Amino acid sequence: MIAGPALASWPSTQNQPPVADLGSSASTHHNSAGVTNENRQQGTRGKRRLRERSENAKRRHSERNLGSAERPQLENGDVEAVTLFEVVTMGKSAMQAVVDDWIAAYQTDRETALLDLISFFIQCSGCKGVVTAEMFQCKQDSDVMSKMVEELDEGSGLQYKKFLAFPWILTVTWPLDMGGGEYPLIMPGPYWKRFRSSFCEFVSVLVAHCKYSGVFDSYLTDTLISLLTELSDSRVRAFRHTCTLAAVKLLTALIGVALNLSVSVDNSQRLYEVERAKASNRRVGSRLEKLQRKIDELQDKKLEMENMMDVIFKGIFLKRYRDVIPEIRAICMEELGVWMRLYAHMFFNDSYLKYVGWMLYDKQPDVRLKCVRGLQGLYGDPLLIPKLDLFTSRFKERMLSMTLDKDHEVAVQALRLLMIISQSCDDILSAEDCNRLYQLVFAAHRPLASTAGEFLYTKLLSARTLLDLADGPPSERDLVSARVVAILQFFRESEFHQHVVYLVDSLWDSAGSLLKDWASLTSLLLQGAGLSCAQEGLLIEILLASVRQAAEGPPVAGRGTGKKVTSARERKAQADDCLRLTQHFTVTLPQLLSKFSDDPEKVACLLRIPQYFQIDASSAGCAEKYQEALLAEMGVAVERHSDAAVLEAAACTFQALGSEDTVWHDAASAARDQLVRRWAARLGALLGDALTPDGVFSADADTVEEILSVLKRAATFYNAQDLSQWGLQDAASRLLGVERDHGGVPHQVAVVALRCVCCSILWRLSACTETSLSREAAVAQRSQLRAFCDRCCRFLSHEQLTVREQAFLSLCDLLTAHSYQLQAWDHTAGAPLLYTPDPKLQRALLAFTLEHVFTGAEQDAQSRASESDLETGRLEDLHRRRNLLAAYCKLIVHGVLEMNMAVEVFKLYMQYYSDFGDIIKETLSRTRQMDKMESARTLVLCLQQLFLRLKQEQQSSSGSGFQSFSSIKELARRFSLTFGWDQIKSRESLAMIHRDGIEFVFQGFVQQAERLPPPNISYLTILSEFSSKLLKPDKKTVYNYLQKCAGELAVSSKEDCWLPLAYYRASLMATAEGPEDAGSHVSSDTSRQAFSAQGSRSSSLKPAPVVGEVQGNKTPELKSSPVFIWPETKGRKALKVTASAAKTRQEPKRLLCATDDEVNVDAVEVDP
Repeated sequence: MIAGPALASWPSTQNQPPVADLGSSASTHHNSAGVTNENRQQGTRGKRRLRERSENAKRRHSERNLGSAERPQLENGDVEAVTLFEVVTMGKSAMQAVVDDWIAAYQTDRETALLDLISFFIQCSGCKGVVTAEMFQCKQDSDVMSKMVEELDEGSGLQYKKFLAFPWILTVTWPLDMGGGEYPLIMPGPYWKRFRSSFCEFVSVLVAHCKYSGVFDSYLTDTLISLLTELSDSRVRAFRHTCTLAAVKLLTALIGVALNLSVSVDNSQRLYEVERAKASNRRVGSRLEKLQRKIDELQDKKLEMENMMDVIFKGIFLKRYRDVIPEIRAICMEELGVWMRLYAHMFFNDSYLKYVGWMLYDKQPDVRLKCVRGLQGLYGDPLLIPKLDLFTSRFKERMLSMTLDKDHEVAVQALRLLMIISQSCDDILSAEDCNRLYQLVFAAHRPLASTAGEFLYTKLLSARTLLDLADGPPSERDLVSARVVAILQFFRESEFHQHVVYLVDSLWDSAGSLLKDWASLTSLLLQGAGLSCAQEGLLIEILLASVRQAAEGPPVAGRGTGKKVTSARERKAQADDCLRLTQHFTVTLPQLLSKFSDDPEKVACLLRIPQYFQIDASSAGCAEKYQEALLAEMGVAVERHSDAAVLEAAACTFQALGSEDTVWHDAASAARDQLVRRWAARLGALLGDALTPDGVFSADADTVEEILSVLKRAATFYNAQDLSQWGLQDAASRLLGVERDHGGVPHQVAVVALRCVCCSILWRLSACTETSLSREAAVAQRSQLRAFCDRCCRFLSHEQLTVREQAFLSLCDLLTAHSYQLQAWDHTAGAPLLYTPDPKLQRALLAFTLEHVFTGAEQDAQSRASESDLETGRLEDLHRRRNLLAAYCKLIVHGVLEMNMAVEVFKLYMQYYSDFGDIIKETLSRTRQMDKMESARTLVLCLQQLFLRLKQEQQSSSGSGFQSFSSIKELARRFSLTFGWDQIKSRESLAMIHRDGIEFVFQGFVQQAERLPPPNISYLTILSEFSSKLLKPDKKTVYNYLQKCAGELAVSSKEDCWLPLAYYRASLMATAEGPEDAGSHVSSDTSRQAFSAQGSRSSSLKPAPVVGEVQGNKTPELKSSPVFIWPETKGRKALKVTASAAKTRQEPKRLLCATDDEVNVDAVEVDP
């Protein structure tokens, strides 16, 4: 008979973690009726849901429990009862003592103590029920299997699980809602994370202490294993998860016991051999027999441990490693890797390895990650490598493919696994496999690329690899040279010639010392060292990338994983690197520029290096003569080359070095001013020779080339700094005037002149936002802006495409900057002088966009089908057109152009979705943020113009317009998707779309006896795409307005010509009885063809929803849903829409809202 332990009562206060009442019966035997009644009474109290408790409350609970554990004596001398679950929630500090106390209780009364342990595991599962027990006396009881059930009592809302945990039959009762609720192992927060580690520690400590105390008998282990086996097979996730974790941790602890037994067996065996080796006269026979008995006893215990492990593995692991819950599968795979590593002679064979290989294909990344981490430990042990041959040959391809896993952490760990395999066995990964892994240095995910860089450095750049290739012991310089050549060779063979910066970033963590050895790298460039011209160019690019990496630090563009907080140590190292590279390149960069002065690509890279100088501290270690030499070489490079890359790099470098409050400011500014004065004087002299007294441009080819080179330099430097004081913009404006009046100026010169003048005006607009101008200066500025815009408007019709595009971009940039100037204007300085583009200029901008951006979908298709050598040209052309469209859309977004100027662009949203869909969608979003109502009117105007154009095409030709009609309907659907899920935010604009659509269809419609529909009746099918975005009350209001405009006879008509109206009516009523296919009728309104047969089911519609039933509405003030009241159509001016141009719509009257709690929608009156 088992004495009943005290029940673990948990008060339902908010200061304690959510646990359940658990207990055992006070007697051993219970009849079935008594058990059922007791379970139902306990379950009624257990049906209360778990309350949300803050982390502070949980912490206070643990502190109180900890205090009670430390002070167990109460005032009356009694000992306060603390359950095992409470101790585990306290943490690891009190665990050792409580396990010892439990062992002492087990030695005194093992039935009661064991039942407490059973209750502990049930409580850790978050069970809010009770545990009862009855003694199982006879092992041959034929009725025992019928008692092993798990069923549901729907009347009481409780679940029962009855199972055998010898020598008891346990019955666990819990509420029904526990199956999908939270339990300690999955609860969020640091408190419950500590509970998981404490729970695992408890199992390990329990096994260890039981081993030393001698109570680790079959009675305890059989009961515990039976309990965990049965509960891990439950349908309730909490039981399966908790008990599976306990079982695998129990097996791990048993392995520790078995390992200690193995050590004891070995020690005893050695003592036995020593004793046997003694002479017969010195040998003690009783000692040999005692040692032999001890060895046999230890081997029997070890065999018993292995049998227990086998039972747990077959009874729990084989069922749970493929559980539907990924957390359970991950637990099994993690512990299996531990078992194979710790107890190899039992678990490390192909019979167990196959489970790891199979789970490498698991759908959940956490399970795959546990498998990979387990394999890393196995392949990292040299003693285990020979037994992995079969596994490696079977799953090598899978491990290689996992480096491209969609989960980044899995990919990184898979690559690390392959690195370990490569280091352990050189012959497993072939050269082709290694090349596949090398290419991951160009991956977008930086941890994966950095790991690939480490793998690349280990295989190709390590000293051991290079020494194997060398004939003799190389010097340090030869080693650096060999590594650099290996990097250059790899980069050339990888065919990623635009990604040098990514290669350097990938190698930075593993080969940072080599990449920051700028002295050795520059010596290779200056001394030649047998490098080819191409290798020298790549080395200069690597040199520039390493300088950028040292100055700015990772990550590079495209590899950012969020804002990285650098530590003080990292900032100090970065500052030291900047100072070191500044001191080094201030001396060596002039020599490099002088040696490679004839190669513009190399010069452009070298000119960008000073941008990363630590210019505020460079004078500490650099003489002034080196600064002058560097600036002189930069000036020579600018004068020698007119390539855009060289000029842009030089302009940015002069700007960086000429910053104020730096030691380079005076010298860099003087060098730059000297260059600009020279260009201004040279340009003036050249124009004096090229322009005749009549103002006609006449010059030979050499003069034109020299004028062009001077203008390129001026325009590039103008883009970086304000050069207005030297009058370069006046010379460029003079050239533009000659081109406008007489022509003859080469188009290359005209393009650069437009850039010069545009940059000059932009600098003046920028200065206005910083300093206040007088009215006379503001008037002069506006006059200059108007004159340049008029000139650019004329150049939009220039015969050369490059001139037209530059004029368009200059116009867009200036108008956008002027709009920003108005936003940043200081209102205390007076009203700004506005410049608004005239209608002629606006139409010219729109016509240019339509002509040069939306060109030839057929040509694009041909380009896609053409050969690969045309792909680069097609992409460059697409990039150019995207820039033009983005410039035009910025004018609309910044309010320079009216919003209805975007109608023609929105019309082409679907036709050019693959090329410009993102730009047009962003424009839609920005315009809606500016003015929701005006944006909605723009969409309405777009759809109505397309619809009318379709009608005109159908009237002028006999072809069917169904495909065009479906594209308009698809465009409307895409427009509706841009409104998002917040129906309340877009409520007014959506209601306006429906109102204008109804008025567009029924304008001038008069009900006649023949009941002929209006000519635009099919537009209602397009309008129905916006019905799903309406709130339920608004659908009813729109429906009432539809009845008022169309009339009762038209709404209730079942004739084929009125089917679009029935379709729209069904979409407003939100029923599934309307037509399901918008394309089930033809689009021609003039022929008035009918819908297909499936669209005739809309005659019977469900009643309208009750006002106030808004799905997903959580705003209390909208409980009485406002109803939109619209002005009557009669007496209003009819809406006129033409297909050729967009016209400004009249501002509609504001929508009124009813605030009564009860609104009779059917009796709403419309204002006359």
